[in-house]
Amino acid sequence: MNHWLVKSEPFKYSWDKFNKEGRTFWDGVRNYQARNNLRLMKEDDLVMWYHSNEGKEIVGIAKVVKEFYQDPTTEDPNWVVVDLAPVEPLKKPVTLEQIKADERLKDIGLVRQGRLSVMGMTREEFDRILELAGE
Repeated sequence: MNHWLVKSEPFKYSWDKFNKEGRTFWDGVRNYQARNNLRLMKEDDLVMWYHSNEGKEIVGIAKVVKEFYQDPTTEDPNWVVVDLAPVEPLKKPVTLEQIKADERLKDIGLVRQGRLSVMGMTREEFDRILELAGE
């Protein structure tokens, strides 16, 4: 199983809205590295949900429920989506400030490649964030 992090601006698509809908396809990715990460996602991979711009915090865990397919919001075959479903909110959100201050997370993509919207995580990074969240 792989571990991922996706970023969404809460005013565009929040964790709360995602939970109400129960499932979504992750669209609008127009960065090749992020697109390549979508292509690597497998069913049942776990995904941390990060609120960017507002909040700047990881708020929940989702999972991949359908592997990549053509992004229905564009006719360009270069772009793909995956389907995600919520698993659970974190007991307490983990802020970007906490992540940057944690020596064990110094190499996490969220810090090294802050603008990338879909990124891989190591199992150790994923587990450390769960610890910080009180999980």
